[in-house]
Order: sequence, then structure tokens, then C-alpha cells
Amino acid sequence: MSALHTTNNSIRTSQIVRIRTESPSVKTFILNDKLCAKAKPGQFLMLWIPGVDEIPLSVLDAGDNLVSVSVKAVGDATMHLHNLEAGATIGIRGPFGNSFTESRGKVLLVGGGTGTAPLLFLAKQLAAKTERISFVEGAKTKDELLYVKELKGVCSEKTLVTTTEDGTAGLQCMVTTPLAELLEKQKYDMIYACGPELMVKKIFQITEAHKQPLEASLERLMRCGIGLCGSCMIGKYRVCRDGPVFNSAQLREMQEELGISKLGFDGSRIPF
Repeated sequence: MSALHTTNNSIRTSQIVRIRTESPSVKTFILNDKLCAKAKPGQFLMLWIPGVDEIPLSVLDAGDNLVSVSVKAVGDATMHLHNLEAGATIGIRGPFGNSFTESRGKVLLVGGGTGTAPLLFLAKQLAAKTERISFVEGAKTKDELLYVKELKGVCSEKTLVTTTEDGTAGLQCMVTTPLAELLEKQKYDMIYACGPELMVKKIFQITEAHKQPLEASLERLMRCGIGLCGSCMIGKYRVCRDGPVFNSAQLREMQEELGISKLGFDGSRIPF
């Protein structure tokens, strides 16, 4: 293991600088950490809530010694985190994993839920190099659509499409419906995706059918963050070390597990 990786893996104490409410169930936490402030779009960090648990989180933004993560309250650890206030002390490791590759061509980003976070980070960086950015974002309801204002800052009104399952905002459909329609009409130099694995699987199938390139970020149970424990295995890959971003060729190799089954806390295989 390299000296840099060893440094990244050392747990540091950090303070919550600011907290921003994004939706009824999602909050963004801005943290002070020099190492994670160097993270690239697609990388993740391990956040330790003292006395509770350590959880993996995708990076929403980074720079100036600060790193931001958006967290949905879905379990014990995230509920405890949501109850903390600015100034509270937490533990942090990272950044870990690989990052999205930056394309200077025509790109399409597809995000679902908090999976939109690393894609917004990526879109901001791509905007400095290309104006040909399209974004499709999906959520269950209008209240759960994240970062719409920020996305409008990097995409034009015509190239930002929002969907909700209940029809309270944008198109009433799954995020994959407008994706399929877009790919019928045009070619992209790269398509980027992040969200629930069943969504990613469907996106992969659509991009394969249209013979268009894809990079997708996957989320699995992660305990160590550095490829030692094997809890995040999918096929021959460790998501924390080999990913979390995988290209089309790699996704083809894991088709028998992608969106079908994953490892549970006890190591047993459980279906989606």
C-alpha cells in the first residue's frame, strides 16, 4: 500500500462546518478535511459517527480544505448524523476509489436520488470544458428532487430533464424513460450514471442496446473502504477499490450480479 493511501486511510477527527437541508429526508454536511478536499468526482469517503457506525458517502463537492456530502436519513447511523449540529466532531477517512473520466465532448448525466450528488460535482467540472452537457434527474416526488437550481447553473433549461414517479414535478415516469428517448435521437461521447443499482442496471441495458458508452457509480455495503474485507464484491471486483465507477466493459463482466443480488452484513447473498 502506498504512503498516500495509508495517509488517506488514517482516521482523522473533523468538525461539521455547516449543514444545509436539501429535502425532507436529505441534508448536506460541509466538513473540514484537507485530504478529502482533494477528492475528484466519483470518489467517496468513510464517515464515522462516534459511538454509532462508519458509513461510505459519495463526495458532493471538494476544495479549499472543505468537503461536502449529502446524506439521506435511512438508518440508525444516518439518523444520528442528521441529529448532529454544526460544530459537532466526527471521524473521516478517504478519499477512496476511482473517479469519473472527464470527457470534453457531448455528455449526458443520469442521476437518481442522492446519486445525483457526485454527478453534480462532475457536471461543474465538465462545464468548464464543454457546453454540451445534458442531465436527466429522477426522484419519487418533487420534494425529493435534489440540486435543481445548481443543475440549472451548468445545464440549459432545454438540456435538464426532471422526472418524478408521482408526477408532482417534471415528467411522470422513471428516469430511464427520457434516457431511452434521448438515445434514440443522438449519440453521446459519454454517459454518466449514479443512483440505485436497479436504476443503474436499466441504464446499462439501454446504453448497451444503443451501443453508447457508459460510466456508472455503484453503491454496495462497504466496511473497510480499501479492498480488504470483501463486503462490497460484485463479480471479481471490489467496489471500494476497483470502483466505485465502472465502465461498460466492466459492467458487462458483472451482469450476473448487477441489480440481482448483493452481499449482506453476514456475508450471505441477498436478492435486490
